[in-house]
Amino acid sequence: MKRIVVTGGAGFIGSHIVDHFCEAFPDATVVVLDKMTYAADIRNILHGIESRRVELVVGDICHLESCLRAVRGADLVIHAAAESHVCNSFDNSFEFTRTNVLGTHCLMEAARQAGVPKIIHVSTDEVYGEVVEGSAHEDSPLRPTSPYSASKAGAEMIISGYLKSFRLPVVTVRANNIFGTRQFPEKIIPKFTLALLTGKSLTLHGSGQNRRHYLCARDFARALEILATKGEIGGIYNIGTVEEYTNIEMAGLLCGLFGLDANEVITFVDDRPFNDFRYAVDWSKISALGWEPRRSLRRALPEVVQWYADNFFRYGPASSMVRRPISGLTEETMSSVRAAG
Repeated sequence: MKRIVVTGGAGFIGSHIVDHFCEAFPDATVVVLDKMTYAADIRNILHGIESRRVELVVGDICHLESCLRAVRGADLVIHAAAESHVCNSFDNSFEFTRTNVLGTHCLMEAARQAGVPKIIHVSTDEVYGEVVEGSAHEDSPLRPTSPYSASKAGAEMIISGYLKSFRLPVVTVRANNIFGTRQFPEKIIPKFTLALLTGKSLTLHGSGQNRRHYLCARDFARALEILATKGEIGGIYNIGTVEEYTNIEMAGLLCGLFGLDANEVITFVDDRPFNDFRYAVDWSKISALGWEPRRSLRRALPEVVQWYADNFFRYGPASSMVRRPISGLTEETMSSVRAAG
């Protein structure tokens, strides 16, 4: 492959995809199409731009011309751009529909016109809705429960139409919660880490007993590489992990790295309009292609927390933040956490 396009490539997940594909395909140019919204940061891909492995196209996926400019001549398009924060979707649902549905439509049309030979669409396990017991399979019905997951399910319907009508070569992935460095601090791990760094309490919705599986961004990117070569056109692949934690357990893990008692820093607030208790996917289909998760959350978490400490001032003005030392994040603590993982 000579030209790989990653939409949303300056964001959290997208930048890890960019890094992985630069390494996996050393002769390829990776083109990032990104609107550069609040969740994107050029520093996430600056090393690739400076080495001339990455080309940044600043544009909106809802604009057909921007999409066409990015995907012309592409051997592979990975569509990772999306509005993704569930809480925001309750307050600004139209923006989620615009970006996630209309944006996907524009990108698929551009890919059709440009004759792109393969596209990977990044969806989410949340399209299955709440999975209280067991796991959702790729052929399980879609039962989205939030404006966010509904918009992602809507995007999949656009793709289904393009698959049937135009035989567009799309592979769809539905993944568990993804964690890692560079994630904007609106999701639980970076949000709680920055709160602990600044001496603030940790706010949990409802009882804090909602459960989530956690998949490392690097493992996710590696799964996409496998699907780029082995994924069946029109196929849907769940990408998952066995690591599952309640929100209150996650808070406890993070507090442990700071040497704090979680009971002293957690504050419970009213739950959001609807908060799925649990998501879970069966990922045996991609496992049969030779993929499995390699990096556990418990092993990786100390390094993720340290990254946020090292990049503390990226997410807010210094004048408004009082930095707390990571008293519990000693080498001994990191070793013990890794051992437990």
